Amino acid sequence: MMTVQNFTIQIQIPQNLHQIPIITNLVRHYELNVNIQAAVLDKKASSGGGWFNLLLQGEDTQIQAALTYLREMGVYIWGD
Repeated sequence: MMTVQNFTIQIQIPQNLHQIPIITNLVRHYELNVNIQAAVLDKKASSGGGWFNLLLQGEDTQIQAALTYLREMGVYIWGD
């Protein structure tokens, strides 16, 4: 039996990755349910502008693989 885990993280996607569907990829490639619980966006900010609070739902192996993907892409993560 699969055990669904809930895992909350905060991420900041660097400006050079804004054209990549990072959150969509978490759903498509890692079969996670992703709930955006909060977000602050600023397209003009030089630091990349904004952050997301995400609730990831899935099996532990899916969540860990997704976190690895985010780190390898260069996404800043808090809460892992």
